[in-house]
Amino acid sequence: MATNSFHEYVKELFVGVGPVQIKRMFGGAGGYADGVMFLLLGNDTIHIKVDDALKIELREAGSGPFEWTPQSGPRAGETIDLGYWRLPEHALDDPDEAAVWGRKALKIAKAKAATKPPKKAKAAPKNANKPSPKKTAKR
Repeated sequence: MATNSFHEYVKELFVGVGPVQIKRMFGGAGGYADGVMFLLLGNDTIHIKVDDALKIELREAGSGPFEWTPQSGPRAGETIDLGYWRLPEHALDDPDEAAVWGRKALKIAKAKAATKPPKKAKAAPKNANKPSPKKTAKR
């Protein structure tokens, strides 16, 4: 599936959650609702944000985690669980079922976002508070 059509499919699948925005990132994409990311999209696969309780539900539904293994850097070769699990197969063709999972994932994503400290505002440029030089009139 081409990326744009896959993204449109995801938006339609999760219509019961509300408006979903897709933003490209790191060779994949994130799905956002209400300003928080609750979906991770990669290789035409949908992953939803999880906590420990939702992991159990998803495991029972035959799902598994999204794991990433960096090829370089300080964690090269280490398998990292990013906190997203694959949407169960039976929900891929059922918007009502996808919305149930999506609402759970969104609730988890919102709760996690609420625990993070607010982002600092970007610092103003160094010259921002300096008055501009006054021009003197020639006489």
